Amino acid sequence: MIERTEERHTEKMKKKQAAHGKIMAGKTAEKGLLIVHTGKGKGKTTAALGMVVRAIGHGKKVGVVQFVKGAMTTGEKAVFDAFPAHVEFKPMGEGFTWDTQDRARDIAVAREAWEEVKRMVADPAYDMVLADELNIVLRYDYLSLDEVLPVLTGRAAMKHVIVTGRNAPEALVAAADLVTEMTLVKHPFREQGVKAQAGIEY
Repeated sequence: MIERTEERHTEKMKKKQAAHGKIMAGKTAEKGLLIVHTGKGKGKTTAALGMVVRAIGHGKKVGVVQFVKGAMTTGEKAVFDAFPAHVEFKPMGEGFTWDTQDRARDIAVAREAWEEVKRMVADPAYDMVLADELNIVLRYDYLSLDEVLPVLTGRAAMKHVIVTGRNAPEALVAAADLVTEMTLVKHPFREQGVKAQAGIEY
């Protein structure tokens, strides 16, 4: 009985391996990707920073610009500061709009951060650029999508660009190569009153 189960499993896996091999044989293209992480669930920035870590591991140069964030010290900044040859990490936000309560200042700060993103996208030295929480500033009309989208879609052929934040505009989603929507199922902040914690949220 156990032997037959093992035989069936082995035969099933051989068929899966053959089918997977056929699929992979047809996937030969390489290109720079426009990647969007959006949705109400936790993990958009976390997933993007994981890609930054992978890129570092492959010796690539990455530029990270954080919109909104920057008013507090984060664990990721401490880590990436240890790899200055591979990562330029720039938290350029001053907090959420309900904290700053100064729309004109928020727009000016977003503009400054966007200029850094544009510089990195245009610079061939960077293999990957992360525009963290760019979707937030687009949602609040601190930047115009008509200005942003051509820069993202007009990047060099092998450059990867990652955009994070809730409420990604439909046009950005349509233009992207890879879109992931984080879905909120449970969160300790909502259900248990647990505050943001070092190593988890920042």
